[in-house]
Formats: sequence, structure tokens, C-alpha cells
Amino acid sequence: MNHLFEHNLTTRKIFLSLIDQLTVDELNLIPEGFRNNIIWNIVHSITAQQGLVYGLSGLEKSVTKELADKYGNGTMPDGEVSKEQIEEYKVMLLDLIEKTKTDYESGVFKEFKEYTTSTGYKMRNVEEALSMNNIHEGIHLGYALAIRKAIKNN
Repeated sequence: MNHLFEHNLTTRKIFLSLIDQLTVDELNLIPEGFRNNIIWNIVHSITAQQGLVYGLSGLEKSVTKELADKYGNGTMPDGEVSKEQIEEYKVMLLDLIEKTKTDYESGVFKEFKEYTTSTGYKMRNVEEALSMNNIHEGIHLGYALAIRKAIKNN
């Protein structure tokens, strides 16, 4: 089971590296041909993890409803994200995965509402949600890296 958390932490550390390599303007930039920006992909990953793992387990999420609504499925960036907000998101990137790992090891995930994604991936328990989350975050990391490449090539 620890490999699921190790993989997730690896992705989150790459997200952190992207934040540290780029300016606030670059993190907010939506290059031509893209629908969102790097910071949106990062915060979307944070909120989606909370929904997949905690929400489907019937547990309270560690993100606000407003944040989840702003970065949920089908949303797009709706304004600039400030340096201060970005600093908050940097803390959340690692802290929320550490909390999830601690909660998992403590046995707090007792129930789970079965859910099938739009791509047909069926989650029947928290372990499958953790696995799906890693796939999901890998996809968004790929988008973020493609956006960085588009920004740096202009």
C-alpha cells in the first residue's frame, strides 16, 4: 500500500518543482491551444484527491467547498491566482497526502461509495480510489508539463 502514497508524493514533488521554477504570471498563463494553466492543473489535483478519497468515503474533506467547486471537473481558470494563494497550495500539496497516509494507516476509511469515472474506471474501495487518483494526477502532471513547454518555447 505504501507505494500508492510514494507515487502520489513523487507527483506532488514534481508539481512543487514546477511552482518553484515558474513565475506567478507563468503559472497563470493559458497558452494558445490549452483550456487551463499550470496552477489550475495543480489545484484541481488537490481537490480531486480529496473528493475521490475522502468524499467517496463519506469523510470530511480538507479543502473548502468553494475551492472544490472552483477547481472541480469541468471548470476552467476564472482569474489570476495570487502569490499568496500559490504559497498556500504548495503547503497543501504535501500536507494533504501525508494526512491521507496517516488517516489510511489509522483505519479511518471504513466506508466507500462505489463510483465509476467517465472513462469507465470503477472504484469499489479506498485503495482503488488512491490508485485512480495517481492515474488522474499523472494525467494533470502531463498537462502541466506540456503547458510549461508551450510557455518556454514562446
